[in-house]
Amino acid sequence: MKRLLGTVLVIVVGSGLGRPARADEKDPTAILDAAIKALGGEEKLKKAEAMTWKGKGTITFNDNERNIQLQATVQGLDHYRGEIESDEFHGVTVLSGNKGWRKFGDNANEMDEDAVANTKRTVYLQVIPATLVALKGKDFKLEVAGEEKVGDKPAAGIKVTPPDGKPFTLYFDKESGLPVKLVARVVGFRGDEYTQETTYKDYKDLDGIKKATKIESKRDGEKFREEEITEFKILDKVDPKTFAEPE
Repeated sequence: MKRLLGTVLVIVVGSGLGRPARADEKDPTAILDAAIKALGGEEKLKKAEAMTWKGKGTITFNDNERNIQLQATVQGLDHYRGEIESDEFHGVTVLSGNKGWRKFGDNANEMDEDAVANTKRTVYLQVIPATLVALKGKDFKLEVAGEEKVGDKPAAGIKVTPPDGKPFTLYFDKESGLPVKLVARVVGFRGDEYTQETTYKDYKDLDGIKKATKIESKRDGEKFREEEITEFKILDKVDPKTFAEPE
């Protein structure tokens, strides 16, 4: 991966003053615009409304770590199909607007309203750090969240309040501008609520944009999931059957 040189990411802020913005300014819009430029620019990221990827890694439940293979396809923030497989199980989760389904082995069920809402949140927490452009929409409220170190490098934070009213915080490396950590409250499969911290590492140029290829999540400080992206592609269109009830 080619490293971005220098600490200043020059952008034009919507003030019309043409003032260069830095990732450490006390302005959430400046931080966001610098990050969008670092990922590849708004024009390219808007084309990434539909994406598919594959990966491998581990998932940990009750101190038991399992190797997993995974693949996912998304369109927007409310259409998703994800499959996860290990030696012990195969699971499919599908979200199609206000409907959703889960299938584990031969057991399939339609999600209730709460499960659909939780799945929507899970999906947009995956998609938004990869493309960011949704945060420029009027339905997302942004505030500066201060700075902290992620690893051993300083990062600038943005607190995001999405349409569902459940805030999360994104942190951006102050040198590169790239997203490096997300902190959010999430609901697990069994309905338990956790504080989840997700970190993004090893950015590579994939299909025209920069994509984190190593993603690690902890829940309440405990190891939960580690993922390495092995394939990634931006899609022009998605077969509608992708988001149909799994057979």
